[in-house]
Amino acid sequence: MAYLVPAEFVTKMVDAGESKVLMSTRDTVIRAYMAGAILALAAWFAVTINVTTGQPLIGAILFPVGFCILYLLGFDLLTGVFVLTPLALIDKRPGVTVKGVLRNWGLVFCGNFAGAFTVAVFMAIYVTFGFSTEPNAVGKAIGVIGENRTLGYAHYGAAGMLTLFVRAMLCNWMVSTGVVGAMISTSVSGKVIAMWMPIMVFFYMVFEHSIVNMFLFPSGLLLGAKFSLMDYLIWNEIPTVLGNLVGGLSFTGLTLYATHVRTGAKKNVVPAAALVKRVA
Repeated sequence: MAYLVPAEFVTKMVDAGESKVLMSTRDTVIRAYMAGAILALAAWFAVTINVTTGQPLIGAILFPVGFCILYLLGFDLLTGVFVLTPLALIDKRPGVTVKGVLRNWGLVFCGNFAGAFTVAVFMAIYVTFGFSTEPNAVGKAIGVIGENRTLGYAHYGAAGMLTLFVRAMLCNWMVSTGVVGAMISTSVSGKVIAMWMPIMVFFYMVFEHSIVNMFLFPSGLLLGAKFSLMDYLIWNEIPTVLGNLVGGLSFTGLTLYATHVRTGAKKNVVPAAALVKRVA
């Protein structure tokens, strides 16, 4: 499993950020749509495992399969471009502007949401036999998730909002580490192992991921869960997006860039012989 040293894979991160900012609208939206859809399918898969086995750890262990598939296929998540594209801007890559970065974020957000929502509709049809029956156990569990992670935060007011934001920051610290993991090896097995570990941590710890939530919460609304669209937006999606941005960029993107690309000045070490001469 060929391993790239940090200076090499962080340069790849900057290169990737530049490529994504300069990518055409068509390609950006297609890649984002497929990323949202695949991650949503993985979330559905993991919830099904949790309900079937009663063991959340098993769902967490297997959930990263979706993340690995989408990154091996070259698709893009909002949580990933939050980290990569600003680095190209900071590095002053030609053609990379603030407007271009924001454009990329907006397109990826829309594509991710469209893909996740498509799978949410498919899931709602699947668990209700085309809306002809009550949701099955998996559908009911998804509805409960939506209620607990909107109204549950709202119950605590400002403290709930702070908790939500911190969970979102922690989430993209791990998820963006998974994005970096795809770049630290040149073999498929090496990439998968490096991506798998942090994604498993984020899912088991129930951190808040904006794209996974684009599937879970619309699914709950489609299945009649007891929270509203405004509850979802105000008490989950919007704070989660902001927390994902801050956490991923602060703990992963900027730290790696600062210490492996724009490294600090090295200390001047005076040879021992020179010290002896000075004393003499």
